[in-house]
Amino acid sequence: MGSSSSKSGKLVLYYDERSAPCRAVLLTAAALNIKLKLKRLDLLAKETLNPDFVKINPQHCLPTLKDGDFVLWESRAILQYLVNQYGKADNTLYPLDPKKRALVDARLNFDAGYFNPRLGAFMNKFAVEKVSDEESVKKLGEALDLLNTFLEGNEWVACETATIADISLAAGVSNLELFEQCGLKNYPNVVKWLQNCKKNLKGYDDANQKGIDALHAGIQKLMASEN
Repeated sequence: MGSSSSKSGKLVLYYDERSAPCRAVLLTAAALNIKLKLKRLDLLAKETLNPDFVKINPQHCLPTLKDGDFVLWESRAILQYLVNQYGKADNTLYPLDPKKRALVDARLNFDAGYFNPRLGAFMNKFAVEKVSDEESVKKLGEALDLLNTFLEGNEWVACETATIADISLAAGVSNLELFEQCGLKNYPNVVKWLQNCKKNLKGYDDANQKGIDALHAGIQKLMASEN
């Protein structure tokens, strides 16, 4: 583990700061003091379909990381790779202890397979289609209720310190501060944890909050254009 090349800027990240998975990569890079060469692609303008990018990533999704000749997409795999490749052997972001790592992986899988799809469906209804949809609120509420349960008596979602599972989930949950409809305040453990993430995740303002602000501005612009 560990490589001085992480400081050279040879790692290229294709991203859109409005995307929570992209912001999770930025947060992890900040935590590891990794310098990334950033190449922004506008998801809404479908710039990921540009032929040059499709050659790099035939799945044409963001984020995409290029480390020399090695190309990787899927945000949680990127988080794991960054810690494995460039973190110290005892890095607590992704612990080596099998049981601790299993808990981190479980929360990452919860994020990818359960929380994030429900978050996406909710945001699509309220931000894109601009309709009140009780079913998407209910489904998102079920995911938030589980996260609230995971955090009962715990400061972080998987271990006694912050891990990439916290980073991945925080990037998504923080989107919900833009939507009163989700009832985030009804999940006190989640609210407390998110505030803790804001205070303790390195580079939170630059890596995450700026992207949320850009997302908010985009949503407002979209709403204004259709009024």
